[in-house]
Amino acid sequence: MANEKNELWAMRHTAEHILTKAMINLYGEDKIIFAMGPATDEGFYFDFDHPEDFKISEEDFPKIEAEMQKIVDENLLMTKKVISRSEAEELFAKNSYKLEWIREISEKGESLTFYELGNRKDKNYFVDLCSGPHANSTGEVKAFKLLSIAGAYWRGSEKNKMLTRIYGTAFFSKEELDSYVTIVEEAKKRDHRKLGKELDLFMFSDLVGGGLALWTPKGTILRDQLDNFVWELRKEKGYQKVTIPHITKKDLYETSGHWAKFSEELFKIKTREGHEFAMKPMNCPHHTQIFAHLPRSYKEMPQRYAETTMVYRDEQSGELSGLSRVRSITQDDSHVFCRKNQIKDEFFAIWDIIDRFYSSVGFELKVRLSFHNPEKFENYLGTKEIWQESENSIEEIAKERNANYFIAKGEAAMYGPKIDFMAKDSLGREHQVATIQLDMNMPERFDLSCINEQGEKERVVMIHCAVMGSIERFSSVMIEHFAGNFPIWMSPVQVKVLPISDKFNIYATEVDEFLQKAGESLGVDVRSEIDDRSERIQAKIRDAEMQKIPYILVVGGREEESRSVSVRARGKGDLGSVQLQEFAKGLIEKIKERSLEV
Repeated sequence: MANEKNELWAMRHTAEHILTKAMINLYGEDKIIFAMGPATDEGFYFDFDHPEDFKISEEDFPKIEAEMQKIVDENLLMTKKVISRSEAEELFAKNSYKLEWIREISEKGESLTFYELGNRKDKNYFVDLCSGPHANSTGEVKAFKLLSIAGAYWRGSEKNKMLTRIYGTAFFSKEELDSYVTIVEEAKKRDHRKLGKELDLFMFSDLVGGGLALWTPKGTILRDQLDNFVWELRKEKGYQKVTIPHITKKDLYETSGHWAKFSEELFKIKTREGHEFAMKPMNCPHHTQIFAHLPRSYKEMPQRYAETTMVYRDEQSGELSGLSRVRSITQDDSHVFCRKNQIKDEFFAIWDIIDRFYSSVGFELKVRLSFHNPEKFENYLGTKEIWQESENSIEEIAKERNANYFIAKGEAAMYGPKIDFMAKDSLGREHQVATIQLDMNMPERFDLSCINEQGEKERVVMIHCAVMGSIERFSSVMIEHFAGNFPIWMSPVQVKVLPISDKFNIYATEVDEFLQKAGESLGVDVRSEIDDRSERIQAKIRDAEMQKIPYILVVGGREEESRSVSVRARGKGDLGSVQLQEFAKGLIEKIKERSLEV
């Protein structure tokens, strides 16, 4: 399976070179400067520079694909070469983008490699700076397709020039490609940026700034329903809420180790007195100080803190993408400070929370043990002994939980290994969702301890957990997973009451009030609205359906007389007349149960 994935990656990398050569064939090197492009999990892309008066559009794709196919049919060999810096600079003397890469790679002391497509006597000979891997020849590139075009800043920074990025994909067979293209088309319909606007959930403002989401009343309800559920589950396990500020002195992150690793990604503030502060990019160092402000006895352990709060990362403008990549990130964060003999129980309690939460949103989870990469140990905090102990503990927990897990080296956080939970959405796309991290390093750096039974100081350990992680990113996943058709407990508006004419507005109001009071009496928030516009009933129904509201209640004279409602359910159509009290009872049960079904 891993070998097949490597072969697919190599084929896509080769397709990216074929795209570049095809572009040069069609438009010439005087108009096309090839910048950079990698293979990806979805396919490949390449960034091109060109004169402002020269335009490329998706209408050009058939012509470009035809040129690519000619290069594939030639079955040209892909050959790897290692060259000196002077040779590389001579080879790409007219390409400023390649020269920048050559300088950076050389200064790191790494080898400069390039791949030749064909040989110098071939009509379609092409060479590019690249680390690979590649297929053996262009003929191994099977089913491919160009997908879309977009602007992209060079290296993701708005300080650099805007380039033209062409996205494509490649598969081993046409059947696989056709299946993927179908998913891509469905994904466009489900795009959270499109649905977020249509359903009025969130927005961005140029005056506020890119990557800083503004949530509308409806979007805030969606966020709150998710976050409240997480807190409900945590409260059952003995967590307590804490609150911390959004800025901190530089000293805190120097002690934690984050400043040395991530200082370039922080928003920094200088006070009038010259002190250096940062907008917090994570919460764990702050929480250590809450734990450390009092002496702790073993009898008080574990200490469990939870907080949903925003953190901030100085992401480059070119890397921002809707809610998926933002600068202001809301984390449903928690930190447990416990003794080593309490690690397993605390992990299991968190695992229970994660299982319950994700079953309520319809996700099945796969488990990844994210360990460190021993070959790049300089990227991590602490000693090799601490990492070995931490990773052994995590794997033992996964085994005892009977988890079907796999190990991913190099995916650990800088301060400890973690259990990452992976979920596939309704389109089969995999997302990393919840995470539990075991941290034996930060307690060392902050000297966190409790007094044990012998009256001695005992080093504690720290467990980090985010159930949703980033609420922004998780919301984007939920919007696309459900295509905006949220389960009734998550829906910002659960019921829309539609009077068939103005003279039934009073009864519509009575229905609305009855539902809300019935919910209140049972501790359930029923979110219903009335559409009392002077519009035809079919127009009201259409508008409510466009808003993907779970239940539409149509009321007129017959319903008023019998104290009933005519029910239309999302995806099921007209269910006929139901007594108001009966409808309210069923509605409240589904909300309380967090049912996935309408």
